[in-house]
Amino acid sequence: MTSHGQKNVRSEQQKGNARTLVLMVTSAAVGGTLQYGYNLAIMNAPTVYIQNFVNETFQMRWGIQLEVYQVTLIWTLIVSIFSLGGLTGALLAGPMSIHFGRKKTMLLNNIFLMSSALLALTSQKAQSFEMIIISRYLVGINVGVSMNVQPMYFGESAPKHLRGAVALSSSVFTSFGLVLGQVVGLREVLGCESCWQYLLASNAVPGFIQLLTLPWFPESPRYLLIDRGDKDACLKALRRLRGCEVQKEELDEMLQEQAESEDRRAQQPWELFSDRTVHWQLISVAVISSAMQLCGNDSIYFYASYIFKEAGISAEHTQYATIGTGTCEFTACILCNLLIEQKGRRLLLMGGYVLMTGWAIVFTVALSYQHVHWMSYLSMVCVFSYIFSFGIGPAGVTGILPTEIFNQAARPAAYMIAGSLMWLNLFIIGMIFPFIVSGLGQFCFVPFGGVCLLTALYIGLVLPETKGKTLAMITSEFHRLNFHKKEKTGPKCKDIHYQLGEVHHSTAL
Repeated sequence: MTSHGQKNVRSEQQKGNARTLVLMVTSAAVGGTLQYGYNLAIMNAPTVYIQNFVNETFQMRWGIQLEVYQVTLIWTLIVSIFSLGGLTGALLAGPMSIHFGRKKTMLLNNIFLMSSALLALTSQKAQSFEMIIISRYLVGINVGVSMNVQPMYFGESAPKHLRGAVALSSSVFTSFGLVLGQVVGLREVLGCESCWQYLLASNAVPGFIQLLTLPWFPESPRYLLIDRGDKDACLKALRRLRGCEVQKEELDEMLQEQAESEDRRAQQPWELFSDRTVHWQLISVAVISSAMQLCGNDSIYFYASYIFKEAGISAEHTQYATIGTGTCEFTACILCNLLIEQKGRRLLLMGGYVLMTGWAIVFTVALSYQHVHWMSYLSMVCVFSYIFSFGIGPAGVTGILPTEIFNQAARPAAYMIAGSLMWLNLFIIGMIFPFIVSGLGQFCFVPFGGVCLLTALYIGLVLPETKGKTLAMITSEFHRLNFHKKEKTGPKCKDIHYQLGEVHHSTAL
């Protein structure tokens, strides 16, 4: 065969590879991280209708007229129980993915989703707001599982040169889910009083799409080889995903990982706290994962109507302003995908929090001068800019950080800790956010601005750049922090590098 013919064959193989990978990513993400953004967004539109439903239920059952603060408290429980479900899902994801495999776990995960949709759909007829609470908890479990297992499936299935872009696609689908949920929540679609129960149950549609499409794609090749020891199934999966014969280099890399895994036991979360060699890595992940929720960005989607009302936006325009917030983050996440390999993780992460600090200050000033007519528009611009700044850095980079600073044995435990902190902080902020808005008024974003400033300072002073560096190089930089620069050589340093191995796959929160 001529060189020209070989090039044409290689080009066709690459196209087949890209097409299969794109379809696999889309199928997994539609029922995965898209659900996180979607279920954040759809709770904003029916706020008043569900609050009225809660009040009517109490009147019908016990003849009690609830106070405003009591209705608000029950509403925040309905919203925030989603986070406790996510925490449960994050804890279930590891055992499920090991026992059932990555793909089967995502398919079985839809049981929680479908049960949630059924409860939401029948809650009004049953006159039970408790069914909505249970529904939100179950869909939280679904999202918590998929937020961990989906990026694991991506990282273990994508070729080496595409793993970064494929891993970051999780945040792109999350932000797309936000926009989709906001559009479906329009009064002209399902956001009206007669349709709110259908809106809450609409998350079943992406689940059905995943159930119909994901079975056509193979299991994670690395899971098949390393966890199951099935080399033939691994080779078959690789051929499907690559669209060609398996490259010897890629297979050798997997076999090396398999050999390394046989001699190394995965660490448990509690073991990381006493492991001095990962002390500052653990602090960094804890700080940045917590800041992702304590900055208040995701709570904006829960309570967008509260914020825009405080900003002076009229009720009829609020739903359209809310769509703008999701569009901002979606655009920013795509931009982050384009910039991350050029500008690096540290710059995007720190820059995002610095910008958020600035916009929080401007927003506070704008809210303080609402008597000036055009200040309401400046307030809205601040909200959009705050979300855009979040999307361009923290939203995309936070999820891949544990992959790059922890070794193979410590990484699953690190993700469990990071995911637990993320969901716990989302629950706390979700519970107190409306009270912050009503209690602090024009100063409601001051606490969030403070979190962003402190996080940016921590990143600038502690976190090293990870772009283009091996795990050994990154660990060497953390080693100087972990041991106060005293042990630059010697047995401990040597042992650390011996334990590292290569990073062969990535997981996410």
